[in-house]
Amino acid sequence: MRKQTRFSISLDSELLLHFDSLCEQRGYLTRSEAIRDLLRNTLLEQEWSGSTQDMAATLTLIYERRKAALAQKVAANQQNAHHLIIATQHIQFVPNNSLEILLLKGPWPELQSLAEHLVSIRGIKYGRLTQVTRV
Repeated sequence: MRKQTRFSISLDSELLLHFDSLCEQRGYLTRSEAIRDLLRNTLLEQEWSGSTQDMAATLTLIYERRKAALAQKVAANQQNAHHLIIATQHIQFVPNNSLEILLLKGPWPELQSLAEHLVSIRGIKYGRLTQVTRV
């Protein structure tokens, strides 16, 4: 078991109030648990961002489904990056929107580039790339 070290941190009362609210919403029993998770996630993101190793990630897109040209453009861009896309899930999300989730695998810079390209397509309402793990 690793030795644990205590340290203290000073926060203004408003920030602490928001942090405590976040801890409660996410079900943390202690502030320490929440801070450990935040630190781990931040350090992993930093480590992965400079990596050229293959990574697994998800890309979530939301766009209007009634715009056929938009759906075709998204599909065409996915075909151009087929070597990075393992699987896709397309769902009719709410009456006028499609939710598309892509499972990706490849070098992190290529995954970021693909995500930036897809999210920047005019008509995409929401897009988020989420790192999952190194492969």
